Amino acid sequence: MAEKIFQLEIVTPRKVVFSGSVESFSAPGVEGGFQVLKSHAALLSSIETGEVKLRDQHGSEVRFATSGGFVEVQDNKVVLLAETAERNDEIDVARAESAQVRAQKRLAEKAPNLDRLRAEAALWRALNRLRIASKN
Repeated sequence: MAEKIFQLEIVTPRKVVFSGSVESFSAPGVEGGFQVLKSHAALLSSIETGEVKLRDQHGSEVRFATSGGFVEVQDNKVVLLAETAERNDEIDVARAESAQVRAQKRLAEKAPNLDRLRAEAALWRALNRLRIASKN
């Protein structure tokens, strides 16, 4: 099995979320989702809000909700620099539900000074976190 393994780090501004050996890594690229396996060609890509999946060296699948960032693949090492990354079993569902309600309320009010893109992004992030948390 060791012949299929490469190194992965998922880093946010606050902490290293994951660091270890994996068999595969998938991310929501802005031009479409992609998967990385051992010996992947060098790559630099931006990612959007969505789901990051990895299969660890023991074959277990781990999922993260992310809100964007950058992925670098080089020499059998992948580094994801993420704005946020939360493991599916660590997502605070009540907090995500509150964020969803707040964003929906802002969008429904249609205030003249509403930053619509920001409110839509907040709603999408909350919905993404809830979707990923449900995959426990």
